[in-house]
Amino acid sequence: LRYEAFSEQELLSRLKRTRLRGHGQPEIYGAASLELVRQADPESLAPAQRYVLQPDLDTVLDLYETFLPRGIDIFALCGGLLFWRDEQEGAIPLIPPMVEESLEPDGRRVLLINDGIHRVYCARKLGRKINVVAARGVPAEYPYYAYALQHGWSEVTELAELPDAFQKKEYRDP
Repeated sequence: LRYEAFSEQELLSRLKRTRLRGHGQPEIYGAASLELVRQADPESLAPAQRYVLQPDLDTVLDLYETFLPRGIDIFALCGGLLFWRDEQEGAIPLIPPMVEESLEPDGRRVLLINDGIHRVYCARKLGRKINVVAARGVPAEYPYYAYALQHGWSEVTELAELPDAFQKKEYRDP
């Protein structure tokens, strides 16, 4: 295992340049406010996905156990990591989960998990807080493609594998 850390400033700078697929590939966070939120309570974050996969949860816990002896807590990242499992494969990025402020149909504003639900779920199960990157002011014409689950974490199921026809999310545009 080899890894390289990068700073909060570099993380936020790189995320500012994230392009949305399709729609002319705008920089989705270019005009948004990005902030590293330290020690977020997983209960305060809104899942959009109705499931987590056990193999992915196992991977998160393996990463946690691999990096902790090296002084890196993957639930408390203040920047990011690039790591390699072997020299033949490319770098694997690991950054804090991404959440976006989302206006829901019932008028609620929530911090919707759009990337990293398995890490947030693991932190929640372990009774841990977690660092996340929050995006606020994302252009209204490019909202996250799914709504927050109406009943939050109680609607998220642990699965060994995803069954056919499982409704993963409530899509904004079905």
